[in-house]
Amino acid sequence: MTDESHFADRDALDEKIDESRVFAPKFDDTGLIPVVVSDADNGQLLMVAYMNREALKKTIDTGEGWYWSRSRQEFWRKGATSGHTQKVVEIRTDCDQDVIQLIVEQTGAACHTNRRSCFYRIVKKGDGFRLEFAGD
Repeated sequence: MTDESHFADRDALDEKIDESRVFAPKFDDTGLIPVVVSDADNGQLLMVAYMNREALKKTIDTGEGWYWSRSRQEFWRKGATSGHTQKVVEIRTDCDQDVIQLIVEQTGAACHTNRRSCFYRIVKKGDGFRLEFAGD
């Protein structure tokens, strides 16, 4: 038996919870939606990227990870040049449908630095830690 007291009481909520089966992703003002990519084997966060409508459609149609490069202003398929491909196992969206999660079978590195994950840096206070913000 599980203790469900930590879950919200649906009847007490002011806003209706979207329980529809309609996939209606909410793209931002620039036509993009953030995408978090997780490993199907162990759930590890591999990378974060962006998609526009066409990249999302290509991902759904091909079963491979397609993205929109904000810096290059072009589509790219993960692994097109490196061979480090992503086979999409599942596509999810969050409760507001403004973020996509791809669960993938990652072949090789997900990061352009040739690491398994883009999230290899550990931020710890001390040990020469220095906080800098871009543009400062």
